[in-house]
Amino acid sequence: MSAPPFSDWALLFLQMLYRAQVAFARVLHAAGLTGDADGQAAWPWAQRIALETLRIDAALTRQLAFAGAATALAVALGCIAIALRKWRAASAFAALAVAWFAPWPPASLWLAPAVPTSFQRNPAPFSVANVMRGQHLYAEHCAACHGADGRGEGPLAATLAHWPPTFAGALLARRLDGELYWRVRHGTHDARGAASMPGFAATLDPAATWAVLDYLKALSAGSGAQAEGAWPVPVPLPALDVRCGAAAPQPLARWREGQRVRIVALAPAGTPPPEDPRWQTLLVTAGDTPAPPPTGMRANCVASTPDAWQAFATIAGVSPDAFGGTQLLADRRGWLRARALPGSTGWSASDLLCRADAPARAPAAAAN
Repeated sequence: MSAPPFSDWALLFLQMLYRAQVAFARVLHAAGLTGDADGQAAWPWAQRIALETLRIDAALTRQLAFAGAATALAVALGCIAIALRKWRAASAFAALAVAWFAPWPPASLWLAPAVPTSFQRNPAPFSVANVMRGQHLYAEHCAACHGADGRGEGPLAATLAHWPPTFAGALLARRLDGELYWRVRHGTHDARGAASMPGFAATLDPAATWAVLDYLKALSAGSGAQAEGAWPVPVPLPALDVRCGAAAPQPLARWREGQRVRIVALAPAGTPPPEDPRWQTLLVTAGDTPAPPPTGMRANCVASTPDAWQAFATIAGVSPDAFGGTQLLADRRGWLRARALPGSTGWSASDLLCRADAPARAPAAAAN
C-alpha cells in the first residue's frame, strides 16, 4: 500500500513549521535570551520538530496540523471566555473540550534530537568557488574514509568499526544543513558513546566547513544521478561570473535576471549552439578555453569563474573528460531541473533530475 500523498497545504504547513522555528531562534537571540553558535543564533533546546519524519508521513503531518489547529481554537475560545462575560462559561467549557480532544500524536513521533546549529544555514551562497574549495578540503580530510566518489568506500573504510555512509543516496536529504555542519565540526558517536567520526572544528573554520557541505551537495547530486538517474537533493544553480563577448564579467544573478538558463558544456574546438528564445544560454568551457567570439545568433556568454567545468561536471554526475556536450536546465527560481547527455536531440521526462518519486527533502530545501 502506498503512502497517502502530500497536498499543497501540508507542504506549506511543513514550510511554516521550519520557518517558525528559525524565526523563534532568531527572536530569542535578538532578545539576548540565547547565545551564538559559530556566529549564528543557537537553537536552545535538545529537541526540535522532526521535519524529515513528517515529510515522509503524510498522515502524521495531517494529524499534527489538525492538533495544532484545535489547540489554536481552544486558545481563541479561552480568550473569548476572558473577554466576554456573557459567554464566559460556554466559551471556557468549549475551550477545555477542544483542548482535551485535540488529536496530538505521541511526542516521540514528531520530535527529534537537536543541536545548537540545527537551524543554521550557510551565510555564503552556493557557488562554483565554494564547491571547488570544498572539493579540495574533502579530498584532504574526508576521502580516505568516505571515498573520492562519496560512496563510503575509501581506503581506510574497512579499518573502521562502522562503515562510512554513502552520499549517493538520501542521507543529505534527511538532515538539516545545520545538523550536518555540527556533525562535521564535532564528529559522531555510536550508541556506546565511542567516536565513529572525528570532529574537524580544530582543523576547519566555519566557512571551510560550509564549503565542504556545498561540495557534498554537488557530489551527492552527481552520485545520485549516476545510480538512480535523479538527484536525491535539489541543487541550485551555483553562483559564478559570466562574460558575454568582450564585455566585462558580471555576476550570474545579474546576467540571468530571473530567466531560465540552459548550461551547455562546450567541448574544446566545439561550435557554440544557436541562441534559444526560451531561455538564456550559458556556455561552460574546459580549462582556460577563451569565450567564443560573437557569431550572429550563436550563444556567446561563457562562465568566467575558474573550475566551472569541474563543478558542473560533478553536479551532473559526468566525468570531466566526458562532460563536453552535456546540457543542464535551470528554472526561473534558480534550481537545476534537467540534464541532457551528449548526443541527446531534445528534452524529455527522462532528462528530469528533480522527480516526484525521488527521495523527499526536508522543508529546509525550499530555502536553499
